[in-house]
Amino acid sequence: MARRKKSRNQAVPAPALPQSLEQVNLHAAGIDCGATEHYVAVSDDRDPQPVRKFGTFTADLLALVQWLLQCGITTVALESTGVYWIPLYELLVTHGIECLVVDPRRLKNVPGRKTDWLDCQWIQKLHTFGLLRGSFRPDDEICVLRSYMRQRDTLVRYAAQHIQHMQKALEQMNLKLTEVISDITGVTGLRIIDAILAGERDPETLAALRHEKCQNDEATIALALEGNWREEHLFALRQAVELYRFYHQKISELDRQIETYLQRLPDKSGGEIIERSRPRSRSRNEPAFNVPQYVLQLSGVDLTTLDGFRCGYNMLDLLSEIGTDMSAWPDEKHFASWLGLCPGIKKTGGRWLSGARPKNACRAARIFRLAAYALSRAKCALGAFFRRLKARLGSPKAITATAHKLARILYRMLKYGKPYVDQGMEYYEQKYRQRVLKNLKRRAAELGFELVAVAAAAAN
Repeated sequence: MARRKKSRNQAVPAPALPQSLEQVNLHAAGIDCGATEHYVAVSDDRDPQPVRKFGTFTADLLALVQWLLQCGITTVALESTGVYWIPLYELLVTHGIECLVVDPRRLKNVPGRKTDWLDCQWIQKLHTFGLLRGSFRPDDEICVLRSYMRQRDTLVRYAAQHIQHMQKALEQMNLKLTEVISDITGVTGLRIIDAILAGERDPETLAALRHEKCQNDEATIALALEGNWREEHLFALRQAVELYRFYHQKISELDRQIETYLQRLPDKSGGEIIERSRPRSRSRNEPAFNVPQYVLQLSGVDLTTLDGFRCGYNMLDLLSEIGTDMSAWPDEKHFASWLGLCPGIKKTGGRWLSGARPKNACRAARIFRLAAYALSRAKCALGAFFRRLKARLGSPKAITATAHKLARILYRMLKYGKPYVDQGMEYYEQKYRQRVLKNLKRRAAELGFELVAVAAAAAN
């Protein structure tokens, strides 16, 4: 007699957990998100059909939320699959349901069959017993700013790609413009490229367009502008220039949108105005508005005093990722661990196997690393700290350690609202020398010797 084949969506008992576990979330649901359908599971006593499948259209999402409300669900665990969970998350939060966005690596099922029908039941079971921890997500007003800043990073990256296309077209025509000027998108570079696209071919006429502060003279630039003027390469150069300027036009539009949104946020500065003794030249990719002032209004403390973040834009980018409320982390150690800037711990059988840092794709950690790398030549205490570690451990580990120190300092600034005061490179070097001498004296005393300064010994 042939056995009946079970339907793919037929109810299957979820994996059993020990009865000794305490049910923490009694009104919990689990959702396995997908591109075309969501599988939702509630406890068996909530509905005769505890597992249901919904589509991903707006009408389907509304029906999903209404069913959860009818079942008395107050908290939901979502699997963060791509960006498919975001519309559902926003809709659930709007209807007053608490949502936990959980890393899929923490939701691995017990060995056995792998189906969406079973996964949502497993998520619901784990969430009921409080075994899931949601990913960090800042306040909604910070999420809006984060979307703007990430869009801006994307536009800057696209614009940079077209700079490479411009360089490729010039090299194909054997125009060595990149070898005689440092930036082809600067004043001199764009003047020459625009003249080439306008039909000018005389090298001396093109070289006369150089800016007065350009390092190379007109004769050197003229030698680099003798090339092969092929039509297909000129066409590629023209399109690359137009796309580069188009993306920068979109960046300017986005900057105006970001400034308008920042003006609507609550002002925590208390009327304080940031004044710089010496104005700093603005980079081409930085916004045109006063970024440090808006950072002060957003956080209530001048975070641009922290070395590595003095331009203000990278600090605004960082705040869009972590927000200004540090209550999500108990202390600076937890904050640095969340960033992935702490050494890893891998032990078994009492033996230390590895201290390699776990892989982490946190965007905030990347910003801290860039700020740490910017301190390689800074004449400040953090710059001296970076150079000392670089000489002993190498550049990668020094960058991680300095980024870790920056993260701890920033946490305390946001937590307690106190500005950072740089003690200076000389003060740091003196304190480091005193610490080394103290350790040397202690070591000499343990070996039965006494450490005496050379100058004092010569005087005697």
